[in-house]
Amino acid sequence: MNGTAAVPKRREQPGGSDRPQRKLAGVINDQEVIAGFSRVKVAMVLSDPRAEDNPIVYVNAAFEKTTGYDRSAVVGRNCRFLQGEMTDKRDVDRIRTALEAGEDVSVDITNYRADGKPFLNRLTIAPIFDADGEVLYHLGIQKELYASEREESEADAMLVNMRARVQDDLSLVLAGIGEIEGQGDPHAFEAVARRLECLQLAYESIKLADDTKTGVRGIDLGALISRVAAAIAHEEGRAGLRYVQNIEPLAVNLDAAVRSALLLSEVLSNAFHHAFDRLDEGFVELRLTRLASGGLRMVVTDDGVGLPNNAPFPDPDKIGGRLINTLVDGLDATITPVRGAGGTVVMIDIPTGITDV
Repeated sequence: MNGTAAVPKRREQPGGSDRPQRKLAGVINDQEVIAGFSRVKVAMVLSDPRAEDNPIVYVNAAFEKTTGYDRSAVVGRNCRFLQGEMTDKRDVDRIRTALEAGEDVSVDITNYRADGKPFLNRLTIAPIFDADGEVLYHLGIQKELYASEREESEADAMLVNMRARVQDDLSLVLAGIGEIEGQGDPHAFEAVARRLECLQLAYESIKLADDTKTGVRGIDLGALISRVAAAIAHEEGRAGLRYVQNIEPLAVNLDAAVRSALLLSEVLSNAFHHAFDRLDEGFVELRLTRLASGGLRMVVTDDGVGLPNNAPFPDPDKIGGRLINTLVDGLDATITPVRGAGGTVVMIDIPTGITDV
């Protein structure tokens, strides 16, 4: 990232094979740090060191805004296109050395926008590991530096702390992509983008959780789910497909909010993507309700082609299925697919994580 391709090294990880079972957001407890991790404030880049020349597979909206490059113009390219005449080769060498060693690195590096204008970029890069200690991706978190920040440490501390809080979440969410679905598969890369943007929406909800202003304890899951679902319906929908939602306002703790949002993202995206194969019209409904006995229920209904009789759901041979199972286990939830005469109903009951409103 901002360098040449690097061969990722294996690293022994604490906890071994238990690593994917960690809490998704268990270390996210600093709202001031997470407030910066927004789709429009701090740029994020993900590259794939297993592919030739370590190409970019994802950038967020903040990257597009900062650099002037559209996502379509950078995905598939190595990050070195951001370098230019005033880029210090020593900074590039530091990045390359760290990537080859599978280590974190932070530098202030001169990069160039699409219009050719230079800017100073505070860049923190970290490897994303799977449960076996293999490097899956390189995560780059970057922020444009202004004159008043160049001699201060606050920006660097923010990015380093942010990286520490996000790194484990990404390891869980991205583990197995490429290994199962195939490197270079465009659908796998689309899944990367969707999962990352779902995480960022969850982190933005952390920023918006302000007890002193709202009187609500915890994260507003109803608002978060509405945003995640609307983004999926916009991206995955097409002419002829109708989408409706009925979502109750309800507050949950942080870990339940992040896991629930990711779980809903997987199930709802699956309905849009697979339920209407060779159909011109269809209907998808999402419901989120509080259970009288405690906990919450999410129901995704479609009137599409339905699940094949012998097909498992979630499918453990697909990364989406494995991620669903991991999220369900982490929430102590139950997931029940119902094969109807036409279409499918997926009901998810989550017994914990509700807070008092």
